[in-house]
Order: sequence, then structure tokens, then C-alpha cells
Amino acid sequence: MKIITSVLILLLSSQFISGQSAVKKIDSICQSISNKNPEIGISIGFVENGKEYFFNYGKISRESNLKADQNTIYEIGSITKFFTANLIVQANNEGKLKIDDFIDDYLPKEYVLSKEIKGKLKISDLASHQSGLPDLDIKKQMELNPKQPLDIGKEAIHSLINENTKLIDYGNYRYSNINFILMGIILEKAYGKDFETLLKEKILVPVKMENTLTTSFDVKNKVTGYDYKGVQQDFFNWNSFVAPAGLLKSNTSDLTKFLKTLLSNKGEISKATILAENTFYKNTQREIGLGLQMERTDKDVYFYKTGNTMACASILAYDKKSNWGIVILLNHNNSGLIADFININYDEVLKKKSFSK
Repeated sequence: MKIITSVLILLLSSQFISGQSAVKKIDSICQSISNKNPEIGISIGFVENGKEYFFNYGKISRESNLKADQNTIYEIGSITKFFTANLIVQANNEGKLKIDDFIDDYLPKEYVLSKEIKGKLKISDLASHQSGLPDLDIKKQMELNPKQPLDIGKEAIHSLINENTKLIDYGNYRYSNINFILMGIILEKAYGKDFETLLKEKILVPVKMENTLTTSFDVKNKVTGYDYKGVQQDFFNWNSFVAPAGLLKSNTSDLTKFLKTLLSNKGEISKATILAENTFYKNTQREIGLGLQMERTDKDVYFYKTGNTMACASILAYDKKSNWGIVILLNHNNSGLIADFININYDEVLKKKSFSK
């Protein structure tokens, strides 16, 4: 019995040391990247074997002395799509819809698909960006409303969907925010509730994500965001139509709770990832599930979703096999820097953890 106990203690000790080593390496890598970008506020949350770690660098704005921390609010942009896809799969699991159903019967009566695309689009096509539907014309919207280009009215969404007669490259990957706007509309009809209510009932409240914000985000500990040129930008206003495609605001404290839920293999949220993590599209450049992408090595795979707005950049990633998750938030629209953070940490730390399993 003493021998078994000693072995167990040694095993747990080695796991603890390994965990601490990984955390220190991540902090060192991120600190090095931050040192080269001192003007950017950065918040990172890391989950390993159920334990949370937070790394923060820089300040919430160039004019502030307040340091970024795990409670600092950022825009998370298209990471919102991960939440929307999770809700769609929960609806599938509850029998409210089937992801391989055509979308026609799930749209309110004011949406009338043209004869050219009736009976062609599946819900899974939307969630994996294979629909061939056009995207929002952001350039045009910027001309109309430079500060709030996503303040788009109901009529504009109706026209974009009802007047469309062509699917461009249907069955191939073609990113479109309209896909997730439609998914939000489908969810609302399936449940008879608005998207915000569904999001709170099925994800935010169960996970206790009290600082993941929707309509109201006028809080003190919020970053000032900057575009890729370094020009200050406003956060996007909440718009109930566009929201499912990318309007959530959150912090690393809440998002690490969400990661722990995904990794727990318990409850409806984690259960929904089982279907979402299946491959729905693959080519030589990318592999797509429902609301997420995959990065594969010979021995492992991790899942991720990025988010970019005019003011912020972000990524949420996790690996169930190796039991880790990471979220990285920046107050700067800089997808290249996000790529540096995730790629270097994966190559130097996280991949090695996976291969050691």
C-alpha cells in the first residue's frame, strides 16, 4: 500500500511540475511577444487539467495607466460564431431541428428564398461556410456608417436573402457572416425566443459567464480598441440581427470558464461539441466543423475559432485529448499577432504536451 501511495504521489508531483513548466513557458513566450508590442493590451487565459491560469500584459488603452487583467472586457468578434453553432447543435440534440435539414422550413414567413436556391441549403452548410451565400458588403457599410458599419436594418437583411438568386461556389469554403445571421434567425424560430435570451439561458447562465456582454457594455474595465493602423475604434453596437455572427464582448475570466465546460465532457454545452467537431469541409488549406476550425498534426488535433473586429482580435482554442484550452484577447485588430501567439505556444509547448501523452 505504501509503495502504491508513493508511486501515486510521484505521478501527481510530476504532473504538477510538468503543468507548472508549461505555464512558465507560455508566460515567457507571451511576455517576449508583448515586449515587442508594448502599446497593445493583451489578456490570456489558459486551462490545463481543470486549473486556470491568467497572463496579462500592457494597459487597457494608450492613455490609461490601468493594466489589463482577466476581468478586462474585449470584443471577441467571430468567436461569437462558436457560441451560435453550439446553440444550433443543442437544438439538434433537443429535436428542435436537424443540422442536415434544408433551411427553407426554419425561416420566418418574411424570408422567401428564390426558386434558384430553394431546397439546396442545409443548416450544416451555413455552420461550415459552404452555403455560397454572399457576405455583408462591409465596404459599402463603412461608407454609409464608418463608426458602426454593422448597424444594419431588418429590411437590408431581408433584401440580401430574398433577392439572392445565386450560390457562389456552393459546397466549397466561402466565409460569410450571413450564414450565422441566418442561424440566429433559425434558432429564434425553433425556440420562439430571441437570440440573446437563448444565449443566456443555454450558455451564459449555466457557465456563470456574468461578464460576457450583449446589449450593454458600458463598463469601466473595458479596453479601448485600435484598428490595424493603430487608429482608435469604437466597439460595435449590439444589433439583434447581426449579433449571432460576432457581437459578443467578454473577458478571459469568463472564457476560461467556457473552456473548462467544453473540456469537461459533461452537460449539454460540452455534448454539443461532439457533433460540432466532426469534419464538414476539408481541403488542402483548412478543415472545418460547425462554427470552428481544426489544426491537425500526425498525433493530435486542436479546435479553434478566431475573432477580428475593427477594434480587437482574439482566438479561442482547445484540445480535449491533452486537456488544455487557451483564449487570447488583444485590443488591436491584428490577426498576425494572434497567429504568432497561438502558433509559437503550440509549437513550443502545447504540441509537445500532446505528443507526450
